[in-house]
Amino acid sequence: MSEETTIDTQDLGDKIVRVLKTIYDPEIPVDIYELGLIYDVFVNEDYDVKILMTLTSPNCPVAESLPMEVEEKVKSLDELKDVEVEITFDPPWTQELMSEEAKLELGLL
Repeated sequence: MSEETTIDTQDLGDKIVRVLKTIYDPEIPVDIYELGLIYDVFVNEDYDVKILMTLTSPNCPVAESLPMEVEEKVKSLDELKDVEVEITFDPPWTQELMSEEAKLELGLL
């Protein structure tokens, strides 16, 4: 594989994370990345992205709109061709998944 066809997945991953950090859970004043709602981000050489995420609960009031917001905002990155967001509740989200920053913000530390 030549250098020209190698995509900088680290750089692209950082850009995706920056976008994810602009999306907030409406019930908690912390972005979804720091909350630990993003389980994984996959980028292939065709610039297709798959985001595996969860919600704070299956009955989350934004269960419909939050994944769509994630998809739309990440799709706004010009380099990307397609973005798919998959919701999983395995493993279920717990406060343990939050970053130290999020825990501090919410007074849990």
